[in-house]
Amino acid sequence: MLRTRSIAFVKSLGISKSIGLRSFASLTEEFSGKKNDNGNYTVTLIPGDGIGPEISDSVQRIYKAAGVPIDWEPVNVTPELRNGRTVIPEEALNSVKKNTIALKGPLATPIGKGHVSLNLTLRRIFNLFANVRPCKSVVGYKTPYDDVNTVLIRENTEGEYSGIEHTVVDGVVQSFKLITRDASERCARYAFTHARDIGRNRVTAIHKANIMKLSDGLFLEACNDVAKDFPDIQFDDVLLDRACLHIVQDPSRYSSTVMVMPNLYGDILSDMCAGLIGGLGLTPSGNIGRDASIFEAVHGTAPDIAGKDLANPTALLLSSIMMLRHMHLNPYADSIEKAVLDTIAEGKVLTRDLGGKASNTEFTNQIINNLKN
Repeated sequence: MLRTRSIAFVKSLGISKSIGLRSFASLTEEFSGKKNDNGNYTVTLIPGDGIGPEISDSVQRIYKAAGVPIDWEPVNVTPELRNGRTVIPEEALNSVKKNTIALKGPLATPIGKGHVSLNLTLRRIFNLFANVRPCKSVVGYKTPYDDVNTVLIRENTEGEYSGIEHTVVDGVVQSFKLITRDASERCARYAFTHARDIGRNRVTAIHKANIMKLSDGLFLEACNDVAKDFPDIQFDDVLLDRACLHIVQDPSRYSSTVMVMPNLYGDILSDMCAGLIGGLGLTPSGNIGRDASIFEAVHGTAPDIAGKDLANPTALLLSSIMMLRHMHLNPYADSIEKAVLDTIAEGKVLTRDLGGKASNTEFTNQIINNLKN
């Protein structure tokens, strides 16, 4: 029974065999947005829960001020009951499928009960196989580290998050870590392509193949094989525990590489890197998929400040800037990014989490002012 479920899950991933460099490039190009008849792009907007609607509104105001050629299509992903199952509304799924690009605010996930994680559900539905998490020190927000500039790519569909687990006997639970050659190769190929796109000359695989010789060994083997197709990019690998030690000792040693790793390691290491620059409120995130790409704020919904005009929209703004670059709208990305970072560097109008006293509205207004300067 367990083997049958495992095979069914692998088939559900929809992984194509041995994605070549040319077909991979055309794949990412195809899902970088679609122009409307008016020359604008329609982008699905998932405002999210808690502070999500407030920070989503900030993004929309700033984009309007910057003249970004985007028409937003807001959708609601609150689960609905259908045939005894909780599912994401078809309207929302169809919107993402049609537009191929989405921006998502934070979504609440019940702990221990209730519906399954909507974040995981969206990743599986749209086969969002690579999570991209850059972390860069922000001028004006002081942390113990001044030189963080890491880029982490996390395999996003399998590993320990495959959901294959069962109770052996009372008090004993067995959970399976699924690693496939195709998913590993696909993620690795994206890492090398991304490194080339952003001007980095090295890719570093993070793993524990010394202990998990078959699963992590397969991931590392796939990375090694993909590296042969990128002779202009250096490749090396580091054990997970050693990489964590290196990063907290001297994060600058990873400033010229793109780190790539299996799912669970990426979940942990990406948040650790975010901590080096001040937390998830300053960290962008993008999920690159086979059928669409979704860019998101990875911080929580902050229900304690929801509706009080206190939320910091920076993480969602930076994620939207990643989205613009994915869509090849670089001039707009550059101008908005400069306005956001200038606002933080000035230190005059900052939200409370950044050490200031400004409201979300005041912070947003200051970014818009800096856009015009």
